[in-house]
Amino acid sequence: MRILGLSSLKPDTAAALLEDGVPTAAIENDKVERGGSHLRSDAAIQSCFESAGISWDGVDMIAVATRPFHSWSQKSLVRRKLSALGPAASAYYGVNELGVLTRELNRLRVLRRFAGESGHKVLTFDHHLCHAAGAFFASSFERALIVTMNEDGDGNSGMLAVGEGGGIRVLRTIAFPHSPAWVFSQITGLLGFRPHREEHKTQWLSLEGEPLYKDVFLKMLQGRDRARPRLDFSFFNRSLAHQPAFSEKFYREMGLPADPRQLQDSQRKALASSMQAACTEVISDVVEDLRRREGIQEVCFAGGLFQNVLLVASLEKRLGMNQVFVPPAPGNAGSSLGAARLLWHQVLQKPRTAAPLHAYLGPKFDRHAIRDVLENSKNRYVFSNTEERKLDAGVQLLRAGKIIGWFQGATEFGPRALGNRSVLASPWAAYVKENLNDFIKHREWFRPFAVSVPEEDCEKYFEASPQCRFMNSMGTVRPGIDCLPESFLLPNRQVRLHVVDRRSNPAFWSLLKRFGEEAPAPMLLNTSFNLFGEPLVVTPRDAMRSYFSSGLDALVMDRFILSKASLPVSAVSLSVQRVGLGA
Repeated sequence: MRILGLSSLKPDTAAALLEDGVPTAAIENDKVERGGSHLRSDAAIQSCFESAGISWDGVDMIAVATRPFHSWSQKSLVRRKLSALGPAASAYYGVNELGVLTRELNRLRVLRRFAGESGHKVLTFDHHLCHAAGAFFASSFERALIVTMNEDGDGNSGMLAVGEGGGIRVLRTIAFPHSPAWVFSQITGLLGFRPHREEHKTQWLSLEGEPLYKDVFLKMLQGRDRARPRLDFSFFNRSLAHQPAFSEKFYREMGLPADPRQLQDSQRKALASSMQAACTEVISDVVEDLRRREGIQEVCFAGGLFQNVLLVASLEKRLGMNQVFVPPAPGNAGSSLGAARLLWHQVLQKPRTAAPLHAYLGPKFDRHAIRDVLENSKNRYVFSNTEERKLDAGVQLLRAGKIIGWFQGATEFGPRALGNRSVLASPWAAYVKENLNDFIKHREWFRPFAVSVPEEDCEKYFEASPQCRFMNSMGTVRPGIDCLPESFLLPNRQVRLHVVDRRSNPAFWSLLKRFGEEAPAPMLLNTSFNLFGEPLVVTPRDAMRSYFSSGLDALVMDRFILSKASLPVSAVSLSVQRVGLGA
């Protein structure tokens, strides 16, 4: 049986296919459409269909991770409570939300029309319940607590639940906007970053400061019994219409200027650090209360808040490293898989199976498709006629200090580049950090690069949790181990770590092992393959555009190798050279 899962009815949806309970395809719409103001809302669906070689007739059921009417009614309730203190803002948001409801209902009608023509059945589910299903059913836990939190999903900001076998029992929901995630976005805006898009910058800036304002944030966020978050609205403009939406009381208790432009760098760092620390404490208190009530130690987390890897790492330290699970795509995109899994396990009552867990579910391209792009664009390239020779060429480029694009296999689903659509470099190359930041990524100095290491070698160098397989947590360099330049170590010798499993990504694993034969350690810097402000590359054409529009030195696509300078002689000698159309 094939189930199509959708994360929403909006243009920025994600789609996933579940075949007999096993995920076989998943991709975000914006990765396929490459941004823009007019996204084609079915692009992700068609991408999944192409991967599976099917059309609408090949789908048996459809699961959508939203209930439009419920979302609208919940937001209307919040708006009525605030309308007396912000009538103009309330009216504006009311009209806007009604427009959103109308558009979503229209898309649902279109979806049901396709379904009706093919005999499908369309089911809609609560957004946070789909987050919960996406986390619990992907975990190895037979029984676990589930905590979901984001800014807003179907009018709620979170859910507390228990997963047992093939079902999920909801304990309570967290109403909008009573979530640390919503406040985190407000702080992101206050710091001068873009709310809803650049929360990761607030996360990494937190490492540069001290949590001087944590107690004030706790007063803002904690309910009386600490069993669930509860905002103190005296710290906010009650209309919630301003960006940021903080009241005079907030600035007074923090001792900060009310004009964000007057914030000093030290205050910005302290705000980020305090928000980060308060999130950890609030969620830890919620989980400990649930543990006492339910007698369950294992916890699954999902929702956009848990894309924050520093938060997940802190929670692991407090709650137990092997008692925490976060799925590869914890944000809204992952709810597409969650909706499909909820339908499969809880509605159809199908048993759980130990399916391989990985994130390589997006589009992949055969050698002919890649060759067509290269030859149509008249680019010089080298083709390695064996996998071993490709690895040798890649390793030689990396040892020569080159920064390379690495394009292999299926695109990653979710927010991380996990070795199939990655930019790679040697940590020991001269000026590598400056070159990556200034000429390729164009990003702030305080944001770290991930370090990838083979699973078998990880324990020798790092203390790390299973969540590092998906870059969902942090690693720590073991005491007495000197394996990386100091510039790549974060406070307390932390590292943004990516542990590579041979079974799920043999090509990247082999590259790391081969590189480590002559390097100080089998490690490479790994960051996402994309241009500044764009989604992860998906197609060979995306990769070519990013390669030629950035400071990358070389590109390895499947066994095709491109270089902006002459390739090392040994790399060419191991390969069959092709040049342009006529070679």
